[in-house]
Amino acid sequence: MPALLADLFPFLYALCFLALLWQAFRIMSRGFKAASGPLERPPTVAGSGGWDDRTGRLTVHPELLDADGQLTREDLLTVRFSGDNEPTPFPGDPA
Repeated sequence: MPALLADLFPFLYALCFLALLWQAFRIMSRGFKAASGPLERPPTVAGSGGWDDRTGRLTVHPELLDADGQLTREDLLTVRFSGDNEPTPFPGDPA
């Protein structure tokens, strides 16, 4: 019996290795296809006008809710990094 297992082990090892290798290439090919294609907006719920998650409901971050669970009406602080939409400054420019 041990001789049979010793003869069967390399075959099983190679079979598992090939199966895992095939899975890895299959998953990587999906990633390459997704990265090379155009970006698409996910489908939205009719009339919501926002980005929805896969459940079909509008996703709202908890930080945007007030104590009553409603969207806050406060002005929100936003951050914009320089260089996003501005031309490159030249050395010696007063700005």
